[in-house]
Amino acid sequence: MVDNKYIFQMSGIKNHSQKRQLLQGIRNLGGVYIGGSVYKEATTHLIVQKALASEKFLAACAGGKWIVTPEFILDSVNQKAWLPDASYELNLTAQTPETPNPLKTWRERVSNGTVSGAFQDWVVLIDIDDPASRSVFVRILKAGRAVVFTDWPTSYAVTHVLTKNASKDKGEKCRIPHYSVSYVAKHLFGGVCSELNWPCNLESFDGEESCEMDFEAAAVTDKSMDVTDDLSHKELEQMLKEYIIIMEQRKKILLTVPEFHSYYTPNLPVQIPAVDFSNVQSLVECAFFPQALEEILGSLQPGVMPPALLLQQLMRHALHGDAKPLYLSMFITVLHSILRNNPTWGSPGHTKYFLQILQCPECKGGLWSLLETSVRVCLASKPTCHSLPSTPSTELFRLHCNLQEFFLRLFQLELHAASSGRSPGRSRASVLYSTFWNMWEKSTLTSRAVQQLSKLLIKTVLWAFNSTQEWRLGMSVTLQETLCVVVEFWAQEHSPLNSSLVEKGFKDLAEHMAILCQDLHCDMLKEVIPALRSSRLRMFTTDAIYRNICCSRGLMLSSESLCLLKIVSTYLKALGKLCDRGPVQTLKGQTDRIEMNQPSTSSAAHVPGSEAVKDSAGGSGSGRETVPRGYHRVNAAGETLLHLACKKNQVERLLRILSVPGTDINIKDHAGWTPLHEACNHGSMECVQALLQHCPNLQLGSQVQGVSPLHDALLNQHTHIAKMLLQRGGSPLLKLRDSEGQTPLDLVSFEALREELLRCAEEGDKALAAPCLEVRDLPFIESCSWVLSCLFLTYLQERHVPTYKTPLAPLDLSPTVCRSLIRLRSNELASNWGDSRAVTLAEDLRTVLSLEQYVSQVSPALRRCHGDQTRLFVQLLDDLQAEGAALISGQSDFD
Repeated sequence: MVDNKYIFQMSGIKNHSQKRQLLQGIRNLGGVYIGGSVYKEATTHLIVQKALASEKFLAACAGGKWIVTPEFILDSVNQKAWLPDASYELNLTAQTPETPNPLKTWRERVSNGTVSGAFQDWVVLIDIDDPASRSVFVRILKAGRAVVFTDWPTSYAVTHVLTKNASKDKGEKCRIPHYSVSYVAKHLFGGVCSELNWPCNLESFDGEESCEMDFEAAAVTDKSMDVTDDLSHKELEQMLKEYIIIMEQRKKILLTVPEFHSYYTPNLPVQIPAVDFSNVQSLVECAFFPQALEEILGSLQPGVMPPALLLQQLMRHALHGDAKPLYLSMFITVLHSILRNNPTWGSPGHTKYFLQILQCPECKGGLWSLLETSVRVCLASKPTCHSLPSTPSTELFRLHCNLQEFFLRLFQLELHAASSGRSPGRSRASVLYSTFWNMWEKSTLTSRAVQQLSKLLIKTVLWAFNSTQEWRLGMSVTLQETLCVVVEFWAQEHSPLNSSLVEKGFKDLAEHMAILCQDLHCDMLKEVIPALRSSRLRMFTTDAIYRNICCSRGLMLSSESLCLLKIVSTYLKALGKLCDRGPVQTLKGQTDRIEMNQPSTSSAAHVPGSEAVKDSAGGSGSGRETVPRGYHRVNAAGETLLHLACKKNQVERLLRILSVPGTDINIKDHAGWTPLHEACNHGSMECVQALLQHCPNLQLGSQVQGVSPLHDALLNQHTHIAKMLLQRGGSPLLKLRDSEGQTPLDLVSFEALREELLRCAEEGDKALAAPCLEVRDLPFIESCSWVLSCLFLTYLQERHVPTYKTPLAPLDLSPTVCRSLIRLRSNELASNWGDSRAVTLAEDLRTVLSLEQYVSQVSPALRRCHGDQTRLFVQLLDDLQAEGAALISGQSDFD
């Protein structure tokens, strides 16, 4: 039986006979041998005779693996059982017992969880030309859990530059320490390194072959023993896949309505009876509408459908506003009875019938038009599909609410049928699908109808906010559930075919929702976000809202996909930086208290301060005087008055514009240029100075085809402006690349100027790195903390990340599994694992297990903040960190 606790590699064993003996012994004892000259992560033991300047030796030490002598195998064979490893561990300090053995030190630190590897928290750029040597050091560093790049990263701060020709001057110029490759050995072995007396040095080191010959196991090579990381990885991947399938099935069950479905599923007779509705038609023509409904109710049975034209006439009377409450109640009962006897799922004929009867009798614009009009009637909002005869009565409001509930019930039943496989291949021949997507929109979630439904939902939630009228609250809940059913139905339709299309669809709709919410106060957001019953849509919408908040306050966030690591690292750091942002002040001292006000992306969509302009223009004469002439206009290029003032360096005009409340300083013209771009391009130094002084939310990293304001300034030789930008934005601005891959420093040919720019960037870094000890705008930070808490909890729910609060999670998170997760390499997961969901879950679990390194970096201002929402978010992080530590030690209450 193969024992995964004993997976061996060898290094420096040159004697063929000895190597055959060792391989035979490993096989007899049930161990595993991995051949080849490249270090493998699955290795648990490395067999060596002495310390070697080899890839395997250095990597095994960095990864905290056992490094033992050949006697470990030979003596174990004699005893016919594995002997204690520690007795055979290679001791580099045998001559000086008072000095700790570095091999043992690193192994113990990794095994007890103190570190994940010897190079933890290193972000390394490898500057080595030779591909073979470069690959060797990449593997060594990654074995020690370093983050390794072979080209300058844009989203990470490099801590070490590793090169074969380290130059102190070069390191000082770029402000990042440069190290010779020999530093790797010095870091691992400390003072012992000089006593190793290696015959070769790491400067010319290019792997095993530099200092040893790699021999294959000749006659005794056993293919069953020659394994790779895939063995343990496959088991872990399979376990996570099975867990995800179980959790997805549980989620799908929550979307079903079995109690309703059984009621709405009739036993259809073999022969459907023919029913004559001519008498009902006569009653309608004589205006005996209640009697006509009674006749229909008495005639309904499975398979019987009244004429569509007849139902349209009865609906016209119901919607006209003159019908009695009894008639309105009977009409809704008739609709439910028809649906109960003629379900739409799996029957294109029934679907077509309901699409005919469920539309406005006047406009015949389809079911969506009727649903939209019904909601707008209740909201007293225009436009409706046709003019209404009079002010709706209370009974008519109740009819519209009941009608919306009927639509929801129909959609829920169709989703239930699709989820349970009762309408295979016919989901698109459903009332729901036909209502919200036409043939040109079927591949996108953000159809016109879905966008309108989202907008109506937000309006309805705000309309019902603090209302004591029960029917308003009921209508709000109905629309919430309707949107949830609609988006989940579309996701279920497309998930088996294209999961990436589904995720893109949700992200697009989330961006649309975030735009709709951009001017809402936090109190309103606390109503709208929970109203998104779909956890997936709520997660992406909250993410989009938080990114917009950071963007509006001038923070640049990395563009990688949403994951738990991004939340507890990038987003958490951003929250700490937001603590230093004071309330948005206008030049007249007015405070903008719209905490969630976001910048527009196009001047055509929103002229800066347009709402404020409208308010002042419609008010007193003094309000009209504060708005500069032409403020709300744009030219053919989409340029606003802000752009023109910055182009011409008109500082006084710029300050007057900034004094208008609600002015969006980051507004873009049709090409995407901001006012700051224009000022930097035209050398308007006074305008740049004014923008930096009065606009804390100025976006210094905005790019158009990669061109940032700093690129613009340097391309046009405006070095004074470039220095001001760097003193404000720091070194992150120097990492921005244009469409040709050039950074701002690549545009500078003079070494003296480069050094001066680097000094300015260092000044900016120091200003940015200064710890914020107090929250300057508590209501704003409370709002941000609430949004981030919502995103954090929703992500854990949607991505099935198990915590101690997860009920009966079917996932074994024993200490052994946790250690296996920690040892996984991110770059190998995506390439070796076939299921992207399992990859994401594995990465998230690794983040949970190593959460301490991120929680420890929480801003002091957040720790000291007394706001309830901020304290709650910090406590959530502390709780999850404690759970991760308990899982590693095996002391978790996780079931």
